[in-house]
Amino acid sequence: MWHELAVAFCLMLVIEGIVPFLAPQRWRAMIMLLDQIDDKSMRLIGLTSMLAGMILLLIIN
Repeated sequence: MWHELAVAFCLMLVIEGIVPFLAPQRWRAMIMLLDQIDDKSMRLIGLTSMLAGMILLLIIN
């Protein structure tokens, strides 16, 4: 189980690093836009993302 978690974490880092590597100016602009989003909306986005990930995991498994 720990091996799978480590692999998943490493893949997440690779995926997260693609945009700043390929398009650093767009990534910077996106980060600046995130600063303008209020906390409630940010929490809703995070919750939606987590739920989508959990549902996809259930479907895949």
